[in-house]
Amino acid sequence: MIETGWVSILPPLIAIVLALLTKEVYSSLFAGVVTGMVIYVVSAQEPFMAVFSRIFDMMAQKIAENSYMIIFLALLWAVISLVGKSGGTSAYGRWAGKKLKSKRTTLLTTALLGVLIFIDDGFNCLTIGTVMRPVYDRQRISREKLAYIIDATAAPICIIAPVSSWAVAVASEVSDKDGFNTFLSTIPYNLYALLTILMVVFICVTGLDFGKMRKAEEKALAEGNGDAMTEEEDAPEEGKGKGRVIDLVLPILVLIVCAILGMAYVGGFFEGVPFSEAIGANPTAGLSLGAFAGLIAAFLLYIPRKIMKPKAFVGNIVSGVGSIVPPMLILILSWTLGGVCRELIGTGEFISGFIASSHVPLQLLPFVVFVIAALMSFSMGTSWGTFGLLIPIVTMICSSAAGGELLVPTLGATLAGSVYGDHCSPISDTTVLASTGAQCQHIRHVETQIPYATLTAIVCAIGYLIIGFTNMPWIGLGVGAVLLIGAMLLLRKVTKSKAKS
Repeated sequence: MIETGWVSILPPLIAIVLALLTKEVYSSLFAGVVTGMVIYVVSAQEPFMAVFSRIFDMMAQKIAENSYMIIFLALLWAVISLVGKSGGTSAYGRWAGKKLKSKRTTLLTTALLGVLIFIDDGFNCLTIGTVMRPVYDRQRISREKLAYIIDATAAPICIIAPVSSWAVAVASEVSDKDGFNTFLSTIPYNLYALLTILMVVFICVTGLDFGKMRKAEEKALAEGNGDAMTEEEDAPEEGKGKGRVIDLVLPILVLIVCAILGMAYVGGFFEGVPFSEAIGANPTAGLSLGAFAGLIAAFLLYIPRKIMKPKAFVGNIVSGVGSIVPPMLILILSWTLGGVCRELIGTGEFISGFIASSHVPLQLLPFVVFVIAALMSFSMGTSWGTFGLLIPIVTMICSSAAGGELLVPTLGATLAGSVYGDHCSPISDTTVLASTGAQCQHIRHVETQIPYATLTAIVCAIGYLIIGFTNMPWIGLGVGAVLLIGAMLLLRKVTKSKAKS
């Protein structure tokens, strides 16, 4: 890796700005990758043509590193395709339409599912999106709203859940021997995760919409979700009317249970490794086992009942895998851009070095680290990469006697800022998977989500200023909650007055 200084922030900045301006993600990400590789090749004094060979070297490396994620997504989308073609999705939509009769109930059910599926954020996004999408289409709730709720209950839940792949990742970054207990102690200080959950509940109960989300909701109410499948399109020709709710529920349930067991198995739980460590050892490998089990369950459920013929079953698997190609391309380009920034031009080191050399008063440390973590995560599109870089630096800064009492609050601020930046970044894999699960245009999801997430982040920043001087998380959290609810009540009043006028 070569230290390239301030120019190291140009590649992610270019990719993000172009994506937001042009609404076209693929070329924007590729432009960021090319910019980063040009910076590296020029700094390393390599031949200019090495730019292109190194781009594909990095791309191949990232595909290899994330091979289990690719396998998992392919298998999961095969299950999703089969469930849809079996008529199970349509049957579930009819059943849920009778049970979930109000918009409030539907939104709260989505949020509850997001809280319950806390093992992995990507799994959360894709599973809940598949289950709830038919209900949103029938009730004319926008796909953007679905994408926001599943994204807002993915990483924010995983980062405070003791039993999740995220908990193990964070604990492994802490240098002390009892990293897991240190992670647990950061939960009250993770203001962004806690206040995001509060905001989701408030929005579900009150129906508050503002910014571009309000326009998306108005459009969905007037026109519906244009790409929503009809019942006839959802059912196979050879099995129309045979689909039942169990045709959706059983494969998804088998997938969830076997995914948890698969993560435990791959991590060595059945050989004596603690469960909390086992599920974080190689979570995507375990998820792949769960998705394959869901595929087997679908086969045993559909073929004997002649819901679809074997040839159609295989054909639906192929079409399902094919449908994941566009979002997969976004993921691959995002991974490549992140690899260039982290491993070649030192984007993270430049930003984290700025923190270490800033000499800010210790009381401001949680606030400053929250802001820097947010900028890093937004630029690189990865919360894991961000807290992986910042946690060792924060630990060193707070190792003195004077800063020791601020270690846990600052670690909490690191995790909170990392999740906020990841939540907003258009190059984050979680953001991509949320829009994929909701089958919402990716940039539309980013545009509608940023105002919600940023409002929460502003309140969190105030909370971290309070925590820095008091070292009392409940005061910072309480003030943050009051400010957030007050801001949302004000927004609700303003939007109602605008609607009347």
